[in-house]
Amino acid sequence: MSSPNPLNPDSARSGPHRARRWRWTGLVALVSLLATAGLWANHRAAGDGFDTVTIGRGDIEATVDAIGTLQPRRYVDVGAQVSGQVRRLYVRAGDAVEKGQPLAEIDPTVQQSTVDASRAALAGLKAQLADQQARHRLARHQHARQLQMAGDGATRDEDVQVAEAERASTAARIDHLKAQIDQAQSTLKGNLAQLGYTRIDAPMAGTVVSLDAREGQTLNAAYQTPNVLRIADLSAMTVWTEVSEAEVRRVRAGMPVRFTTLGGAPGQAKRRWSGTVRQVLPAPQQPEGKAAGTALAPTTSKVVLYTVLFDVANADGELMPQMTAQVSFVTAAAQGVLTAPLPALQLVAGQPGRYTARVLGPDGQPQARALRIGVRDRLTAEVLEGLAEGDRLITAERSTGDGARRFQF
Repeated sequence: MSSPNPLNPDSARSGPHRARRWRWTGLVALVSLLATAGLWANHRAAGDGFDTVTIGRGDIEATVDAIGTLQPRRYVDVGAQVSGQVRRLYVRAGDAVEKGQPLAEIDPTVQQSTVDASRAALAGLKAQLADQQARHRLARHQHARQLQMAGDGATRDEDVQVAEAERASTAARIDHLKAQIDQAQSTLKGNLAQLGYTRIDAPMAGTVVSLDAREGQTLNAAYQTPNVLRIADLSAMTVWTEVSEAEVRRVRAGMPVRFTTLGGAPGQAKRRWSGTVRQVLPAPQQPEGKAAGTALAPTTSKVVLYTVLFDVANADGELMPQMTAQVSFVTAAAQGVLTAPLPALQLVAGQPGRYTARVLGPDGQPQARALRIGVRDRLTAEVLEGLAEGDRLITAERSTGDGARRFQF
């Protein structure tokens, strides 16, 4: 046991004072620690138990996505109108052609012989007509002579009647020959047309996109016109887009649309094209040109798909027939509006466009809000009423412990 310091008279009192001072210091520290813990707990309870996003402004689009196939806006399938062997092909796939340019030639031997026979028959009829016209002139003279003689009483009435009948008969034979000549001329004209069909010319300017015939191939046009090639104007394309029956009601003529194609240059963003909806076909159909020479036919898919058409310029030739297009029809759009994440909103049953949500109030406590939204996509919605810029929208509630409890809005 220590004894008081004789040199320090206050040493006898310093021990008890020092003990009291340490007790007060410990008490103050404990109070401060408890106060800090209380504030921290209140802060956690007020706001740290929630995940939030701050409401701001942005752009939003509502779209209908679909897959389409590119086809030339204008094209023609060039066929053979006569049967025969393909003697010459003057073009290849990919060649650019002008209207009226020769494309192919079919062996004209049969058609040429038919034309020659028609010309010979026409010449024979014209010769018969000349002979009959001469006979008619003679019959008229004989009839006139008989009439003169009858006036003088120098002939019989029977002879006058015979001369008159001969004149009328030769005139009728002339009319008959003229009708035969007209028929022969018409036949010759048709045969000349058939002969002309052995030379196939381009009906329009464009590019040869497919070639279905080869030199030496025999074409039979007796039952249907065989296709020789297809010419297309590739400066403008049409996108045949298949839209499901669940979405087609949202698509209208005049609606803006954009699309991209598969592939592209490595390391570069995909090029995007835009256009305007031209037409929504009223019945499900097969995209035109998917099978050359095949009429439009109902789709065999169990999902009912409707065809939507829109055009796009292709001056640089970047788009090619049969390319696949990833299409987005823009059904609604808004720029610079308040936006909120759609998963954080709760739909009010029976009230389209009405939602509820929770935000953190100024005191850090959650508050319920009634919202009205406008344009929406799959993740974001335009807020028309119920939220203001800067509001902290609660997106999730998390546990303050081990994280086992978690509620997503």
